[in-house]
Amino acid sequence: MSTSQSDPVIFSSLEAWLSHLEIAHPVGIDMGLDRINRVKSALDLRFDCPVITVAGTNGKGSTCAYIESILLASGYRVGCHTSPHLLRFNERARVNGADASDALLLEHFSAVEHARVSLENPPSLTYFEFTTLAIMHLFAKECLDAVILEVGMGGRLDAVNIVDADCSIVTSIDIDHAEFLGDTRESIGFEKAGIFRPGKIAVCGDPVPPQSLIDFAMKLDCDLWLLGRDYNFQGDKQQWGWAGRTKRFSGLGYPALRGANQLLNASAVIAALMALHQRLPVSAQDIRNGFAMVELPGRFQVLPGQPTVVLDVAHNPHAAATLGQGLDKMGYHPYTYAIFGAMADKDIENVIKPLLGSVDFWYCTDLPTPRAAKADALSQKLISQGVAIKNGEDGGIECFPGPAAAYQKALSKAGEGDRIVIFGSFYTVAGVMAYRNNQAH
Repeated sequence: MSTSQSDPVIFSSLEAWLSHLEIAHPVGIDMGLDRINRVKSALDLRFDCPVITVAGTNGKGSTCAYIESILLASGYRVGCHTSPHLLRFNERARVNGADASDALLLEHFSAVEHARVSLENPPSLTYFEFTTLAIMHLFAKECLDAVILEVGMGGRLDAVNIVDADCSIVTSIDIDHAEFLGDTRESIGFEKAGIFRPGKIAVCGDPVPPQSLIDFAMKLDCDLWLLGRDYNFQGDKQQWGWAGRTKRFSGLGYPALRGANQLLNASAVIAALMALHQRLPVSAQDIRNGFAMVELPGRFQVLPGQPTVVLDVAHNPHAAATLGQGLDKMGYHPYTYAIFGAMADKDIENVIKPLLGSVDFWYCTDLPTPRAAKADALSQKLISQGVAIKNGEDGGIECFPGPAAAYQKALSKAGEGDRIVIFGSFYTVAGVMAYRNNQAH
C-alpha cells in the first residue's frame, strides 16, 4: 500500500487479504485517526441505528456479548464487532449472532481498498484499522437495529472511535498498554473516556472510576451513569438484583459467563440498555434470556468432562487476579496444571503473582508470533517469584514449543480430579482450542 499507487490491491481469499494487511503498514500499532478518517470519508460511512461502543481494560468482550445476546433475545437485528479473534477472523464480525462469511467480508475489504486508493496520496492502514473499516462498512449496509463496537486499545485514538457512539461503556480501568496509554489510572481513564460524545449516554462499570473520566464526561455534558450513584446491584447465591434511576429488576439468574467480575459487566449492560430504552426497548424477560443464552469462548470457560479444563484469556494483572478469584471458588482439586504463554510487553510478574497459590505445575509455552515472550523467559520470571524447577509430585516448571504440546503433557499427567488452566494470550487459548477441535474431528 505505497502512497504512489492508484490501483487497488484486491485478493480473492480472506487469508490472502489478512496476510497482506499484516505487512501493509510500517508499524502494527499506529495511534491516531487522521488516516482512517480520510478513508471513512471516501466510503461515506454512516449508521442509521444506535451505536454502542465498549472500551475498558478488561470485560469488553463479555460486555459486548451480553448486549448482543439481550438485543437478539429482543428480536433486534444486531451487528457486533469484537477483537481479537480466537480461531477465525470471521469471529470479529457477527451479524445477527452468526460470524460473517468469507464472501461477505471480501466484498467489504474490496470496498475499503477502492475507497483508500481513490484518495490523493492514499494512506496505508494498519491491519486493525483496515479490518475495522471493512466490518463497519459491512454493518452499515445490513439494515441493522443496533451496532456494537469493541475498542481495540484505549479509546480516544482507537480506530473504532471514528464512529460517534450513541452510548459508550467503559468497563474497567487498570494499567495495560502503558507505553501507549500512560502508566496511571487517571491517564488511562482519560484515554478510555475519549469514546464519550457530547450529550450522549456514557456508562462506567468501574467501581472506582478515575476523576479524569468523570471530568471528561461532565465537560461533554454526557448522560453519565456511575455504579453506586446511578445504578447498583446485589446478589446472593441463587440470584441477583439490579436497581437504576427509575427501574429495578429482581430475581435475575446469574449470567452464563462465569468469573468474579461478571455481575459488574452485566450491571453496566443493564444501565446502558435502560439509558437507551426509548430507542431499543427490552423487557425483563429479554434481559433474563440474554444473560442465560450468552456465549463467549475463552473467558473463564470451564469445559465439560474430567480433568477440569479452564480457558481464560487473562493477560494483564487485573484479569489474572480475577482468574485467581474464580479458581479459588471452584472447590478442591488435588493438583492444578497451568499452561501459560504471554506477550513479551506484558507485566508478566504481576500476571503470574495472583496464581502462584493456585498452581502446582507450570507449563510455559512459546507462541506463534514474534511479539510473544519465549517459554524460557516465562520460566525465569516464575523462578524469580520463588517457583522451584522440580519434576516431582510437588510442583515444577517445564517449557514447551507450543500450547498443544503443553496441553498434551498436562492431559497425560493430570488425574480425573485435577485441573488444567490455560491462560494468558489469546494465542495460548487458541492453540489449545484448535488442538481439541482437531482431535474431535
